[in-house]
Amino acid sequence: MTIPYQTDSPDYVKALEIGRPPNIKRLFPHSKALLVSGKVIDRTMLAKGNAIAMAANGRSNIVIRGALAAAQKANSVLIIEIAKSEGGTDAYCATNYWNIARQVDSACNELGITVPVAIHADHYGIKNENDITKAQVEIPSMFDAGITSIALDASHLPDDKNLLASLKLNPFVPPWAGLETEVGEIKGKQGLSTVEEALFLIQGLNAHEIFPDWIALNNGTTHGLEASDQGIQIELTAAIHKAIEPYKVSGAQHGTSGNSSERLKQIAGETLTTKANVATALQMISWGVEVNDYGNAMMNQNGTFNKMPGEGVTDELWQEMTEFAKAKGWEKGNYKKLNLPFENKIMAQPRDIRDRMAKRVEDFVYKMLTDVFNATDTAPLGIESILQANSHHIGFKAEVLEDPKQWTVSKITEKGAKFNSDKGPAGDFDD
Repeated sequence: MTIPYQTDSPDYVKALEIGRPPNIKRLFPHSKALLVSGKVIDRTMLAKGNAIAMAANGRSNIVIRGALAAAQKANSVLIIEIAKSEGGTDAYCATNYWNIARQVDSACNELGITVPVAIHADHYGIKNENDITKAQVEIPSMFDAGITSIALDASHLPDDKNLLASLKLNPFVPPWAGLETEVGEIKGKQGLSTVEEALFLIQGLNAHEIFPDWIALNNGTTHGLEASDQGIQIELTAAIHKAIEPYKVSGAQHGTSGNSSERLKQIAGETLTTKANVATALQMISWGVEVNDYGNAMMNQNGTFNKMPGEGVTDELWQEMTEFAKAKGWEKGNYKKLNLPFENKIMAQPRDIRDRMAKRVEDFVYKMLTDVFNATDTAPLGIESILQANSHHIGFKAEVLEDPKQWTVSKITEKGAKFNSDKGPAGDFDD
C-alpha cells in the first residue's frame, strides 16, 4: 500500500486546481478536499481492474467521518451518497441532498483526507409525471448544493416510461457529472431485470447521446436487512453486463447487505461492476449493533438487535432509541427512521463515544475496501485520470452506436409495449 498524497504534493495541488467541478469550486473556494465527479471514480476502478468503489450511504455525520477515514487509510477513492428517501424533501435522515457535500468537505479538511471523493445523489426516484416536473427544479438545486453524481431512477415505471423519463431529465444533469441509470426495482428475487430490458434502456439512451457511467439492476438483492445470504445473482449480472458491453456502461451494485464477502468478491472479479452501495450495515455498525459477514445486524433470541457492550452509542441513548422505535411500532428495517430524530442526540454524546462510533465504521469500511472490493491504492489512479484529462470533465466512455430515428418517442413506446411491465409487488424499495 502506498502513502496517500499530502495536500502540498504537486500532483495533488494540480488535481485540486483542475479536478474539482465548478459547483464545488464555487461552494468551497479555499478547500483542500478533492471532491470530484462520479465519472472519476468509475474510470479509476476500470483502470485498476476487477475493482469496486464503495458508495457509503452517509445517513449520519458519524458514518461519513468513519468512511472517509477508512478510504484515506486504504488510499482508495470513495463515493459518499444519500438516496431520495433518506435525504430528499421527505427524508428520514438529517443528512440530505443539500447538506451532504458540506458535511463531506468539512470532514475532509478536518481529517486531512486527500483521496478523491464523489458526492452521489442515489435513487433519485421518479414514479409519475408530477415527479418529473418537480425534478426539473429540484435536480439543479442539488447540484447547486454540491452533488457531483446522480442516479436517475425511474425503474418503478414501465420500461418505455423509464427511458422517456431519463430523456426528459438528462438536460438538467451537468455533462461532467457522474450518471447512473436503473432497470428493475431493487426488490429481491421478484421482477428480476433481463438482458432485453437493460439493452432497451441503454440503447435508447445511447441513441440520444446519453452515456451513463453505471447501470443498476434488480439482480436478486433487496435494500436493508436480510434474513439470509440469498442475494446477488452473479450469472445474471454478468450476462447483462456482457450484453451492454459495447455501450461501455459499468455496473452499480445495490443491496450489498445479505451478501457474503465471497459473493461480493465474485461480483468484483466476474462482472463489470465498479460501484457498490453500503448503507444499513454502516448505520448499524455505528450504533454498536453486532453484524455478521453479510453485513446483517444480529438479533437476540427475543427478536431485538444485539448491541455490543462498550461499542457505538451509550447504553442510555440506545435504550432511548429502542423505546422510541417500540412506541412508533418500528421494527428491524424501520430502525432506519431513527436517524432523523436522533442525529442531534448522537452528536451531543461525549467525544470518545463519537470517536468509537466512527472508528467502528472505519474498521468495517477499511476491510471492505482492502479485502473485498480490491480498492486499495486507487486514489493515485483517480488523480492520474484528472491530470490526463486536464479537466474536471474527463469525458465519456462511449459513443453513439444507435440510430436516433429508431428511438423516437413513438418508437420507444412501440418497443416498450413488448415488455412485461409487471415488476413484482409494490413496496418500499427506494434506498
